[in-house]
Amino acid sequence: MKPIPSKEALKQTLSPEQFNICCNKGTEIAFSGKYVDCKQAGTYTCVCCGNKLFSSNTKYDSGSGWPSFWEALTSSSIKEVTDKTHGMQRVEVVCQNCQSHLGHVFLDGPQPTGLRYCINSAALKADFD
Repeated sequence: MKPIPSKEALKQTLSPEQFNICCNKGTEIAFSGKYVDCKQAGTYTCVCCGNKLFSSNTKYDSGSGWPSFWEALTSSSIKEVTDKTHGMQRVEVVCQNCQSHLGHVFLDGPQPTGLRYCINSAALKADFD
């Protein structure tokens, strides 16, 4: 397991937007994130702890305005949590290692999984090949 930074440490290292998204379950404005249109090959990691989350091999253009993936890098990379905020029932996606908020997963993605992991760019760091 990777070291889990404290909220105080994250407040010092993350931008205000990153801190709001990762620690307060915020959401970036659609089509504003730096990885929405990114096509480079590599791995996307948690901006808070460096845990490997998604591969560019499963990234696709969902048209939603957020980076979308049809599969996590491994089943132990992320954790899915029921989210009943805002009068809806959704499935929140968090980093399995540090519990940082990443985004949500929906059942309208492409095959082979049918999933759409809709992830905030601000919650990610890309390690390009």
